[in-house]
Amino acid sequence: MEERSTFEEFDTKNSFISRRSLLPVWIKIFLWFFLIGGVVAAIILLAGFFMNHATLSLYGINANHPYSMTGLLICLLLIYKGIVAYGLWFEQKWAPQAAIIDAIAGIAICSIMMFIIPFTIPNISFTLRLELIPLYFYLVKMQQIRKTWENL
Repeated sequence: MEERSTFEEFDTKNSFISRRSLLPVWIKIFLWFFLIGGVVAAIILLAGFFMNHATLSLYGINANHPYSMTGLLICLLLIYKGIVAYGLWFEQKWAPQAAIIDAIAGIAICSIMMFIIPFTIPNISFTLRLELIPLYFYLVKMQQIRKTWENL
């Protein structure tokens, strides 16, 4: 009978792939931006009473105070993006699904801000939202790696 070492799995050279290695470099860079942005948004929400003016903007939504409806929406979106970035960086199983939801929500909000709001509210003009380009590629990449990510 052959004796097995408890450390044998470390001695054998298997093709171990970390989940993080499935992410392209450009997503890894954006992860850090949104990790920091999520923390800053949480701090802004906590310190909002002490702020007279804070300009917030995301996906074409603008706010001048964190406790306005649009300010809360922007802060919550940034916090959600920070949670998704945390999940992707620390290789959580739920992260790709949350990233897909994040990308779809971003595309929907950008589309609404680009195609609906300018034609319904007179003081807001049409702007081309270039965020749609990386959001589309982000969505496609997350859909491609979701199954592999969940099976690792």
